[in-house]
Amino acid sequence: MRRYTRLVGLGPIFAASALLAVGLPMAGAARSGAARSGAQGRGMPRITVPGSHPVWAARSRQVSAAAAGPVRLQVYLAGDDGAGLTAFATAVSTPGNPSYRKFLTPAQVLRRFGPNRAQVRSVRAWLSSSGLRITSVQATGAAGAYVAAAGSLAAAGRAFHVSFRTYRGPDGRSDRAPARAATIPARVAGAVLAVSGLDSARYVSEPSLLRLDAKLPPPGPNGWRKGPCSHYFGQRVAYGKPRAGGRHWPWAICGYRPSQIRGAYHVTASGMTGAGQTVAIVDAYRSPTLLADANRYARLTGDPQFRPGQFTIYQTGRYTQLRSCGAQGWYGEQTLDVEALHGMAPAAKVRFVAAGSCGNADLLEADALVVNRHLASIVSDSWSNPADEFGPAAAAADRIFKLGAAEGIGFYFSTGDHGYNAPDETPASARSNRIQVSYPSSSPWVTAVGGTSLAIGRNQRYLFETSWGSIIDPLQRGGRHWEFPPPGEYPRLYNGSGGGGVSVVYRQPAYQAGVVPTGLATHLPDGKVSPGPMRVIPDVSAVADPATGLLVGQTTLQPNGRSYAFALAVVGGTSLACPVFAAIEADAQQAVGHVLGFANPLIYARYGTSAFRDVTDHPRGSGMLHVVDNAFIHPSLDRGAFVTLLDTLGINGEGAAALRAVPGYDDVTGVGSPNRYIQSFGP
Repeated sequence: MRRYTRLVGLGPIFAASALLAVGLPMAGAARSGAARSGAQGRGMPRITVPGSHPVWAARSRQVSAAAAGPVRLQVYLAGDDGAGLTAFATAVSTPGNPSYRKFLTPAQVLRRFGPNRAQVRSVRAWLSSSGLRITSVQATGAAGAYVAAAGSLAAAGRAFHVSFRTYRGPDGRSDRAPARAATIPARVAGAVLAVSGLDSARYVSEPSLLRLDAKLPPPGPNGWRKGPCSHYFGQRVAYGKPRAGGRHWPWAICGYRPSQIRGAYHVTASGMTGAGQTVAIVDAYRSPTLLADANRYARLTGDPQFRPGQFTIYQTGRYTQLRSCGAQGWYGEQTLDVEALHGMAPAAKVRFVAAGSCGNADLLEADALVVNRHLASIVSDSWSNPADEFGPAAAAADRIFKLGAAEGIGFYFSTGDHGYNAPDETPASARSNRIQVSYPSSSPWVTAVGGTSLAIGRNQRYLFETSWGSIIDPLQRGGRHWEFPPPGEYPRLYNGSGGGGVSVVYRQPAYQAGVVPTGLATHLPDGKVSPGPMRVIPDVSAVADPATGLLVGQTTLQPNGRSYAFALAVVGGTSLACPVFAAIEADAQQAVGHVLGFANPLIYARYGTSAFRDVTDHPRGSGMLHVVDNAFIHPSLDRGAFVTLLDTLGINGEGAAALRAVPGYDDVTGVGSPNRYIQSFGP
């Protein structure tokens, strides 16, 4: 999530942006856990654990040949019939297949695909025999099952036949990691899906944003905006500011209300409200004023408040890492997710699932809870990060998503706010060391939601849409010219963009064949050409640009630094796009009269129809599009110094990191933004 606040000269402000960093599986190795290798140990065959040697643990980044412990591990269990799970999840999600929509219950999923007692016993015995202490076991549900253990580096070295060294990690710290890929005994390989904890990097999420809970910190400050602004696109024009491209441009949006977005995306015309549907939202922590803020916001915007029993909160574990995760920053993300989703599907039930921290294991545990208890048929996850930073748990995450598909649950992930994640485009908190896609949005088992800049006119009328990607250009001293010839200086004044690109890990899923151009799907981010097409993201896109963002209401620390009060802010990012599209999916399920499950096959089958609008960089011809904005230098204050900016729209990166929205499918807006998507399913 991105609040509409910026600071010229110090790069973009990335306040409260929901991004996860937890690692990436090795290519082709996630299907059934450990991959076979020729590794031998003490005369017994051993199997390589995919992803156990992080890409950042290279000789060039080595700090010391020594390392320190202790080690805390999670060994994710493969369960039964891994290949069968993939085939089953594909069959129940593919229209025309005899098994289409013949979903399983959680109990059936556990019996068919969950871990068995023998797997748990074998993993426990192996870890214990190496000197590791078993700390917990979660095997009562098929999703996210694991055996957790702790111990010394020596014990971990015995268990995985590795030595440990210290490297400069992805978090900028000195982190421990295995000097080479870990291996496990062949006798337990069938039980092990993935292993996390061998390295000590902080694989965490960051939000890409009164009676206070004593276990959680109070809310942080608001992101105030400086007027003037427009209530609909073009309402107010900045005639007193310099021209760009020969004309004056409108002031940025004050923040759309949900009714405006419902109108532009034809949700209002469909008559659907999400009635009878249940959507889960997964975030870290829980704002102590979340429900009260959402209801006050609904009253303010003219929408219905939550009915008794319509909003339920679940917590997966005790809250930890409050300071290192920046727990306050997650409150704005949660508020955005709930208010955007409720605004687009006001009758849908919402299940808010609060993870115990921003760490990968805790967030995946929250997603697993949705599957194991079948809390919802749609899950909105507004977090992701550069794929290299996800850590070794991606195989476990993919398994959660496939198990969800088997139950008829669709997962929706935002693609991130930093385009192709070029090093110059990512903030220090989510630094990428190369051009790459984000994860989990790049998993072939989720719907990746990218971002757009949406122009809504008077009376909720859709005007145009372009890809979200902007460069800001400050007003020159004296006010007669913009500092640079538009669009401004890149990358210093790059101000965020919707994520997209080509995966180097996942091959092209069947639903993308014939829609995604082969030339795009084989053009890897390093400039090389893949021998076969790969997974490309996003799948769909929706409003994300903070300059055309959503008005959000939240209890925040006031400028006096002492009191707390409800306040409004303009918020954007793909953290907005994700719950918007997830809610539209709930409306579509109401229209069709049944659960849709993993929706990508249905989405791509509607490519080129009125279900989606094709979004391009130049919806109004070849010229650039701009808006004008006044931004406080210190956005936590509602007064004081500010700067006037020209925001150029539709520029998602430059050079090798450029993502271009062209006619047809592209790697910045996917098949397009929702148009008559709900109506395509019929009443």
